[in-house]
Amino acid sequence: MKIERSYPDTRMRRIRKSSALREMLAETTLSKADLIQPIFIKEDLKGREAIKSMPGINRLGLDILNDEIKKIIDLGIKSVAVFPVINEEKKDEIGSQATIENNFICESISAIKKSYPDLVVIADVALDPYTDHGHDGLLNDTGDVDNDLTLPALREQALVLAKAGTDIIAPSDMMDGRIKIIRDALEQNDFINTLILAYSAKFSSKFYGPFKDAVESAKFFGNKTKDTYQMPVQNINEALHEVALDIQEGADIVMVKPGMPYLDVIKAVKDEFKVPTFAYQVSGEYSMLKNAVETGLLSDDVIKESLLSFKRAGADCILTYFASEIAKDLS
Repeated sequence: MKIERSYPDTRMRRIRKSSALREMLAETTLSKADLIQPIFIKEDLKGREAIKSMPGINRLGLDILNDEIKKIIDLGIKSVAVFPVINEEKKDEIGSQATIENNFICESISAIKKSYPDLVVIADVALDPYTDHGHDGLLNDTGDVDNDLTLPALREQALVLAKAGTDIIAPSDMMDGRIKIIRDALEQNDFINTLILAYSAKFSSKFYGPFKDAVESAKFFGNKTKDTYQMPVQNINEALHEVALDIQEGADIVMVKPGMPYLDVIKAVKDEFKVPTFAYQVSGEYSMLKNAVETGLLSDDVIKESLLSFKRAGADCILTYFASEIAKDLS
């Protein structure tokens, strides 16, 4: 229905005249339940280790992991996404550590779930933390990532993560068909309530740089690219096709990554499919904003503003390194 409005009968500033009114009439809100805190867990580390490219973010040792998790829970955050930093000598061409039961990340997840069973734990399915070439999949004889050769390894990786107690399996590899093979494996092995969060629209972005530093993979990957499996940054229709396929194959939740440069994609996904949709405010986004705030170029209010933009676009939850910081200011 079209409404005819004109000044002075309608004064739009009336609804903005006090902070109470502005809060009452807010169309978009941000709560602690919207936030997911990514954490980096490093094998054989004692205590914490600062990540230089991500001010305020640390790699954590298993010895302090539960204490750090308690701090996150006490802030009202209900979910964490865990990322392993494994010993270099354990990396090999096929990422064999990824599929070993009770590997380092599985040990970490089991410890978290034993102490905090109600915390929702998310873990990635991808081989890049474990391969000595830094790719998310296995290589064929020509050095290309082989989609179908990789799928069985992803299947086994998903199963060991599920057995460790992971609540949400998150395939981030962007191999064709991986959601179907993982969903079938979960069903066949009685993990019928384990959710799949598909990195459905994961773009081959340059915003991932600090993450590679955080997981200590940059020197392995070098100047290679993931352009043959991650999405071209120019394409939105292709993203919708990827999302449609993942939903059809059994994904419970889909995700767009990175976040702020792809708000149009988040909105398109939510409008088209109306399924739970997450956004990942990635390491490069975090570091840009953090450095701008710390140098006084921007107010720290931009952190909440950036997160509200995800919600306004249609995201249901946000993976953000600001989760703990912003949760302190939320009711």
